Amino acid sequence: MWECGGRTFRHLARRRVAVGLGLPIIVTLVFVLRWANANKVGGQGPAEPFRIAGNFYYVGATDVSAFLIAGPEGHVVLDAGYPTTAQMIMASIAKLGFDIRDVRVLLNSEPDPDHGGGLAALQQASSAQMWASDPSADSLEAGGDDPDGVLALRALIWIGVLGYPPPRVDHRFRDGDTIRVGPIALTAHITAGHTRGCTSWSFPVQDGDRILSVVSACDTGVLATSTYPEQAADRERSFRRLRSLPADIWVTAHARWWGRYRKFVASQTAQNPADPFIDPQGYRAFIDAAEAEFRSGRTR
Repeated sequence: MWECGGRTFRHLARRRVAVGLGLPIIVTLVFVLRWANANKVGGQGPAEPFRIAGNFYYVGATDVSAFLIAGPEGHVVLDAGYPTTAQMIMASIAKLGFDIRDVRVLLNSEPDPDHGGGLAALQQASSAQMWASDPSADSLEAGGDDPDGVLALRALIWIGVLGYPPPRVDHRFRDGDTIRVGPIALTAHITAGHTRGCTSWSFPVQDGDRILSVVSACDTGVLATSTYPEQAADRERSFRRLRSLPADIWVTAHARWWGRYRKFVASQTAQNPADPFIDPQGYRAFIDAAEAEFRSGRTR
């Protein structure tokens, strides 16, 4: 009986030692992972900023896009990449001759970390007002926590291993609302599917004596880690909405999808540098490919 009790005592003692050693290791690991997340680059590097057309500029990184729409009464920045991308965006804005403190409005296409992660830093530097759709606003203010995400990923956001510093959302818009800063006017189109609040934007740009229609199309693909019951129907509606928007110039939140580098290189030798970015055929092909992915049932 004593021997059995001794074995039990030794077993409990070993468990206490294991817990005593394991808990500091777990806490340390969480802090290391939180530091790594805060400094995550996501494979992004600085990209040369450039004018696309008129007052519309590229100020993003090598792949995650960010755009500046400049105006006499203040500027608009659309998307912000990862938290670490914000410094690249601010450096690009300055290199083009603009001041981050003149940015009046921040907009977002989707609240995933690679597009919403840098918004808080841009907001702090500019004191700009943040506008977002209702579902996106909830996720942005929660540091990227998506109620439709899988529980394991959400838990990592809750403890700071994933996610990003939350921006302050000042205004919530509805589908079809227009955000204005002086003569700048961007219309919001909620093209849900990738996320519930995924937002595409349309706006005119004056390039010389011509008015060009620009569309920034939100992602239409589905991540296996984020699904919801109405997702298929939302994607169907979003394809129809995107097809209805006239687009001379189109962009997305990932530069490789709309051919940033290829078009930028072509613009350097074009008679009119904006001409290589005029690509309505590419816009239709982008939607066709996205819809084909949908019909096949593929996720990412």
